[in-house]
Amino acid sequence: CFVSARRTTAGTATMPSNVQGYKEADQHEKAYQKQDAIFIGKKRVIGKPKRGKGFRFWKSVGLGFKTPKTAIEGTYVDKKCPFTGNVSIRGRILKAMVISAKMNRTIIVRRDYLRYVSKYRRFEKRHKNMAVHSSPCFENVKPGDVVTVGQCRPIAKTVRFNVLAHEPATNAALNVKKAFRMF
Repeated sequence: CFVSARRTTAGTATMPSNVQGYKEADQHEKAYQKQDAIFIGKKRVIGKPKRGKGFRFWKSVGLGFKTPKTAIEGTYVDKKCPFTGNVSIRGRILKAMVISAKMNRTIIVRRDYLRYVSKYRRFEKRHKNMAVHSSPCFENVKPGDVVTVGQCRPIAKTVRFNVLAHEPATNAALNVKKAFRMF
């Protein structure tokens, strides 16, 4: 007795067509992308269907940060997103400038700070570069933009922060690699 699954020409399984109101997630990976918190195999509804309850999981991270509209209405799937995934923000909240956005869903930010040297009774400028996870709900993050990041559990070998807010750059002519900016 063989169990047959509906398959497309590419060899990936398709969604059941009888689910009302379900909008399939963007499929860019080899594995089928779906949110863990949503059960999409519902066969039938007993009673009146509920209005307003969609098939997308999203949450508020708290701490005064609004959930972006693209996270609520989007179709992306990102388990490391603080708004639609399984990541909680705790610990430090920092502002930093984006240096590089060449990686997939990861950006490099530069954090500038001052260090006091007691011998000379003066401050010296220092900086650190950090790898930060950038959710797909923040579109068009470019070098020079200012982002607010929040600390979370380790997501990858070097990634421990997540983007919470994005402010586009006001001065595009600024050299992002070397400019010292305190926030």
